[in-house]
Amino acid sequence: MRVLSVTANVPGFYRRESDALSELGVERTTLEVPGDAETGRSVVDYLRFVPEVLAESTRDYDLVHANYGLTAPAALAQIRLPVVVSLWGSDLLGEFGWLSRACARRADEVVVMSEGMAAELDRETHVVPHGVNAEQFRPAPKAEARAAVGWTDDARHVLFPYDPGRAVKDFPRAGRVVKAARQRVGDPVELHPLGDVDHGEMPTYVNAADALLLTSEHEGLPNSVKEALCCNLPVVSTDVGDVRERLRGVSPSAVADDDEELAAALADVLTDPRRSNGRESVADLRVERVAARLAGVYERAVAADRAVGRGPAGGRDPDVSALDSPDGRPKTLD
Repeated sequence: MRVLSVTANVPGFYRRESDALSELGVERTTLEVPGDAETGRSVVDYLRFVPEVLAESTRDYDLVHANYGLTAPAALAQIRLPVVVSLWGSDLLGEFGWLSRACARRADEVVVMSEGMAAELDRETHVVPHGVNAEQFRPAPKAEARAAVGWTDDARHVLFPYDPGRAVKDFPRAGRVVKAARQRVGDPVELHPLGDVDHGEMPTYVNAADALLLTSEHEGLPNSVKEALCCNLPVVSTDVGDVRERLRGVSPSAVADDDEELAAALADVLTDPRRSNGRESVADLRVERVAARLAGVYERAVAADRAVGRGPAGGRDPDVSALDSPDGRPKTLD
């Protein structure tokens, strides 16, 4: 099977997923939205992307896969091939959720990261979280990991696995929670934001830490949580996405909404640093298993399209009026 995959960026989990799909005989060609992903793309960048996708889609592909909601309009602009749309979290739950919902209604198949995201849509979806490389993320001795990253043993170390500049991740709140936990623990506690750390180095940082702290306003099923669980690192998180469900039975770990509860849970872990039993809870999220499930979604989309013949599938048509905002006026991405 040949898949044209359109995406806003190519993070580590996407590359792992593509490699695993290749092992299953799925060849995925990637087109990335023009512009700078770090500084943010404009509506012009997404508009420039549409003719590029249209031209590429005329080649020998079986389907188009839109990874991330803002790429879905470009995928749906062509009507020759079936379209699978994957929503990653903020694209559905954030500012442009209206656009992702409109596109999901016209896609042949829709993939979401969690049951919570599925509940946000008024159509059938497939819950297929991004897979994690359990060979890359695996428990390792803390002392060796700390020596590698240059952390001392006279402090407790807490990971904040994002760029602190990303407002939705709420780094200021993480700072408040760590400050309150520090007062309870009575020992030095350091908070380490990891936005500039290469993904290949992340397993070392995860194994060097005492806890992962997530203070996001919303998420699907964060990859950082899955990676921490693979390394048996305790997780303390706000109640976002399906984190509560994923942490059920994992100890020590905690989910809370209130800063005081988050601080108390974090202090409990830091007072007596220990590993969790998280690795056993993510066996179903190994990248090989996730890729097989995604390949099944591809096969379903292609089979349905072939059953009705080439052309608009699943009720898709070139009418873009459904991409207007709820008040009927066209919206922009800026």
